[in-house]
Amino acid sequence: MTTTALPARGAGTPALLLPALLACYVIWGSTYLAIRLALASFPPFFQMGTRFLAAGALLMAWVLWRARSGAVRLPTLREWRNALVIGTLMLGGGMGLTASAEQHVGSGLVAAFIAVTPMLVCGWGLLFGQRPHRLELAGMVVGVAGVLLLVRGASFGASPAALASIAGATLAWSLGSVLSTTRLPLAAGAAGFASEMLCGGAVLMALSLALGEQFVAPPQPLALAAWIYLVVFGSLIAFSAYLYLLAHASPAVATSYAFVNPVIALALGVSLGGEALSGANGSRAE
Repeated sequence: MTTTALPARGAGTPALLLPALLACYVIWGSTYLAIRLALASFPPFFQMGTRFLAAGALLMAWVLWRARSGAVRLPTLREWRNALVIGTLMLGGGMGLTASAEQHVGSGLVAAFIAVTPMLVCGWGLLFGQRPHRLELAGMVVGVAGVLLLVRGASFGASPAALASIAGATLAWSLGSVLSTTRLPLAAGAAGFASEMLCGGAVLMALSLALGEQFVAPPQPLALAAWIYLVVFGSLIAFSAYLYLLAHASPAVATSYAFVNPVIALALGVSLGGEALSGANGSRAE
């Protein structure tokens, strides 16, 4: 099977490119705090699974309504299969393992791994004929250096299991990102976004059941509000924006959120999350 080119490269700047970038930059930067707040009541895999199932169901309902008039095409069986593979990698592996690791991994280590994601995406992309420009490579190096400077006072401690979780999450997310635009394309537009969220959410829920995750108490109002925020903004808007970027921009541009998110997360953690800056300009939770 030959490698497919990204749809809109070389055809001018897509109209939604800037809004999609802003959504990934700002909204995903805020989800660090939202995930931490939601973890007070929702176990990690259950939290992720329910949020993506809810977002995917809402988006698929809209797709089905639009499909009645022929304005939207529903996913084929092959595209559902692709959505299952990509959803397992990006959501089951990427999101699920990250949420699990955040309970035990220092904030500096999480930010450092996420900052390496653009390089991993470009590395996987080389296997499928996607070659980054030299300027993009230089930008990624500068971005990683900037993130490491930002979090240099934060905790980098982690157990071997937690370290394996965050490393596996980064590898799975980056591989899924590349496969979704090369060997395993999703259905076009919202139908593809919804199918991946539904499949990935189902995988996350299966993992939650297999791990025996349970509620220890009824959801707290703040945790429930954070979960709703993650459904609407973190999944329905920002994740769809990321999938849009993967299809309409270079991998380096699509994954540039990894250099901006830690800045947003740090600012919100200090102003709203009760975190304090350490003497070395990193952050720690109080």
